[in-house]
Amino acid sequence: MPKGISVQARKAKGRALQQKVRDAILAAFPVLEKDDVKSTGMGQGGEDVQISPAARKLFPYSVECKRNKSFAVYGPYEQAVANSAGFEPVLVIQGDRKKALALIDLEHFIELTTRKPNG
Repeated sequence: MPKGISVQARKAKGRALQQKVRDAILAAFPVLEKDDVKSTGMGQGGEDVQISPAARKLFPYSVECKRNKSFAVYGPYEQAVANSAGFEPVLVIQGDRKKALALIDLEHFIELTTRKPNG
């Protein structure tokens, strides 16, 4: 059997990415409490980062996280859509020794970039 990364190590990498996203959301919205944004346990169904109703008002996204060496993004993005419960899905991916990236729908991205302040 070839040597590779263990299941435990893969789960630890995935958990670390979920926690990084959780911490980034909490840092971006200091009015939120730690319980408003939680990293989901590995292997649980649904969103990877649980967002409280109070947090959802400030951050109306559903987050799916994937950590891998390389990516085919459409399958994980479809999973994010399936778990989004009507909120805008975001797929956060991170390759080995790479920067974390957030993948969103192009139409939503254009909407964000053309939105007027306080609009």
